[in-house]
Amino acid sequence: MTAQQAVGIPRFTADATAVDGVVRRRVVVTGVVQGVGFRPHVHRLATDLGLAGFVGNDAAAVFVEVQGPPTALEEFARRLVAAAPPLARVASVVGEDVAPTDATGFVIVASEPGAGARTAIPPDVAVCAACVAELFDPADRRYRHPFITCTNCGPRFTIIRELPYDRPATTMAGFPMCGRCAAEYHDPRDRRFHAQPVACPDCGPTLRFQPTATPRGGVWVRASRGIGASDAALAAAREALSAGRVVAVKGIGGYHLACDAQNPVAVAGLRTRKARGGKPFAVMVRDLDAARRLVEIDDAEAAVLTSPARPVVLLRRRPDADVAPGVAPGSPLLGVLLPYTPVHHLLLERGGVLVLTSANRSDEPICFTDDDAVQRLPALADAVLTHDRPIHVPCDDSVVRVVDGGELPIRRSRGYAPLPVDLGLEAPAVLAVGGELKNTFCLTDGRLAFCSAHVGDMGTLETLRAYERAVGQLTGMRAQPQRLAADLHPSYRTRAWAEDHADDRPLDLVQHHHAHVVSLLAEHGRLGEPIVGVAFDGTGYGTDGTVWGGEILLLGADSHRFTRAAHLAAVPLPGGDAAVRNPRRMALSHLRAAGIAWGADLPPVTACDAAELRLLASQLDSGVGCVPCTSMGRLFDAVASLLGVRHTATYEGQAAIEREALAESPPLQHGHLHATSLHEGGLAAMRMGASDGIMEPAPLLRGLVAGVRAGVRVSALALAFHDAVAIAVAEMVTQVSSGVRLAGLTGGVFQNVLLLRLTRRRLEERGYTVLIHRVVPPNDGGLALGQAAVSVLTALDEQRVEIRDEPRATPTEASS
Repeated sequence: MTAQQAVGIPRFTADATAVDGVVRRRVVVTGVVQGVGFRPHVHRLATDLGLAGFVGNDAAAVFVEVQGPPTALEEFARRLVAAAPPLARVASVVGEDVAPTDATGFVIVASEPGAGARTAIPPDVAVCAACVAELFDPADRRYRHPFITCTNCGPRFTIIRELPYDRPATTMAGFPMCGRCAAEYHDPRDRRFHAQPVACPDCGPTLRFQPTATPRGGVWVRASRGIGASDAALAAAREALSAGRVVAVKGIGGYHLACDAQNPVAVAGLRTRKARGGKPFAVMVRDLDAARRLVEIDDAEAAVLTSPARPVVLLRRRPDADVAPGVAPGSPLLGVLLPYTPVHHLLLERGGVLVLTSANRSDEPICFTDDDAVQRLPALADAVLTHDRPIHVPCDDSVVRVVDGGELPIRRSRGYAPLPVDLGLEAPAVLAVGGELKNTFCLTDGRLAFCSAHVGDMGTLETLRAYERAVGQLTGMRAQPQRLAADLHPSYRTRAWAEDHADDRPLDLVQHHHAHVVSLLAEHGRLGEPIVGVAFDGTGYGTDGTVWGGEILLLGADSHRFTRAAHLAAVPLPGGDAAVRNPRRMALSHLRAAGIAWGADLPPVTACDAAELRLLASQLDSGVGCVPCTSMGRLFDAVASLLGVRHTATYEGQAAIEREALAESPPLQHGHLHATSLHEGGLAAMRMGASDGIMEPAPLLRGLVAGVRAGVRVSALALAFHDAVAIAVAEMVTQVSSGVRLAGLTGGVFQNVLLLRLTRRRLEERGYTVLIHRVVPPNDGGLALGQAAVSVLTALDEQRVEIRDEPRATPTEASS
């Protein structure tokens, strides 16, 4: 759903029923229209046009009754959506004539609680420019107030306890407005008119600073209310950061851990405390100019960095970027974000670069309650900068890359969740429980699919509890599901959870890569369109019980069914997860499958000792501890080791990320290849096999081995590999598409922007329309949307069968 989208906007014309030249109309507006200033917008609009009536909220929508001359009502209808607040997302406007009354004036009426459909919940957005200007204006009464906000900005999703959205239903309920704030809240001319989180230093939350070693009585020490207390807390936090300390900072969706990104000792200490391995940290800087001193930024990337969502944007690091090497070791990319809360602006008012990462140990959920902070933060931080406004819903930072001017989500959370995707289909409510890694879940309500914020990897009891709490919060505010959907994998905790909670409700098990492709169709509003979907990732459970991950699926008009049209050639996955953590093992497996001897001059061979080589040879020869694997992600790992880039991985995708960066040296522009790079050593002739539904990497591996032995530049070999995969995909899609001209690229491997651009270009050259992800991630964070859509389509198909009162046709019978 895009900004200002409207369906069925009523037109008030002179033909409407009029009494003494006056028309009265009742209007219901749905979408993201609560918590975004829509009622004040309606009030100002009606008042400007001299119309009478009222506007209010209920649980499902904004309702309006408006009365006046037909021409004025026509102008009201036109501007209702066209001039809507910037954060509004209008889904529908439905109107009906009602009898005129003798009322005068226009008012905002009290909200009406009720059962049934619920309105969409707005996401949290960054503090707006007008509020930032007041924050640093000594003449303003909110000067240096760390919780400054207005109708157009600030927390929403994370503070809402229930609907409709009014202050008593938020975590601001414990902060009664002072007289001046109440006057602004009730003044239709004021920017804070009906802004629910409105507050000031006299009546709002207060910051406090406390060393973590000495919490008193199990709670953080409370400071006195007011701007002086908050300023003292900020000064203490800045001093601690300057001294190399790690400070936990309470944000709007949880606690972050912050340290000086230019201090190697502080960064190393933070990495150790979080058990982070080599995974990069994100950094926050004061403004766009400061960001440009660290990374290369084009206009599209600048627009995303400064957008109300304020995600972490992965950008190419400048060679002279002044950050400690431990911030993003081995990565040419740096995750950068700009301040999105007043506290961030105040912490960075003097400049500097801060590491800002979620307050948790790796694989644990983010810390967001004060009680949890008392228990967990002493092991992670030296001090805490906290406040007394509760967080009701945790929400981590979003992460994106920018591809060809548009966003490619990597993690969809703050600033985006829980904005819905319009499936275009009315169906029973479905809860799709998502995957095992990068988990999100999805709840459908009517035609809308609400994707949760990022939950994380489902490997700990703490994450499972966080998952259950988040499911309860969303279903409590939206709808109780009538059926569930889960991944086909028999060992996924999410599937086990769904089985335990399904009771007598249907549970649809959805194949992993099928869900990836359908998520792509769903976010583009193209469910039911035939597509040839290319789903490349690390591992997914196949319908044959083996590990899939290099799949080309063919979907017809019934998107809830698929045909596996082609796939990468299978090789043994030796030792399961051990092979994932050790790319050298996948390299040796691929070499053995390609008939290439393990020569002592090859990097993956030299990376193993004699005992490991004997063990791997025995496993591969006997098949013990091996599962057939068609994973493109594991092939990428194998090539990274073969080229000597990475033999062990400390986080998911590390090898592939480093090899992508190597192949883009110098950077490619929009997928256009440097001819000299590919012709070096005859690399332009390197190809994978692509016939009979199998993409065969053996010819390409032999070419890469020859290049390694000939001393060809590793960057040129990496580029040749990416292009060869892209060409093989285009050739295979052409062979199996059966006249379908819509193609889709999905799965975690297509976070690799180089591969994404090259593959898209090769397909477009052959006349295909190519879909890529713009709303949900291509990785497992997007699985739940696909699972939900498959379950919705399955439910509708079952309903059609019941209506026909005849046995369901088999796919063959249906096609004939």
